[in-house]
Amino acid sequence: MIGYVTLGTNDIKRAAKFYDELLATIGAKRWMEMETFIAWSVAPDQPAVSVIKPYDGKAATVGNGVMVALIMDSREKVDALYKKAMELGAKDEGAPGERGPGFYAAYFRDPDGNKLNAFCMG
Repeated sequence: MIGYVTLGTNDIKRAAKFYDELLATIGAKRWMEMETFIAWSVAPDQPAVSVIKPYDGKAATVGNGVMVALIMDSREKVDALYKKAMELGAKDEGAPGERGPGFYAAYFRDPDGNKLNAFCMG
């Protein structure tokens, strides 16, 4: 049901570098790009994550309670994505681990402060 999620950024080049490297970990590549917007996906017909400089010209801010969750098909992939995020300067919001029966997850914030989660079921 989700087509794409857009996160605000105040530095499109920094965000592009972060997400190019981070999302390559799960096989995602840029599939749409403009001067102030970039979107990544594993395929054009699959959900995407994008970053944008706000249209109104005001500073991008973090939405309180907003989080993007990226589904993985194994705990190893959750661990690898979280590790890559930390290497790229993300802020830890919860190391990989069981969060409940059958729910394995890790949480971090990108360089703009946007909260992301990598998880797998089972």
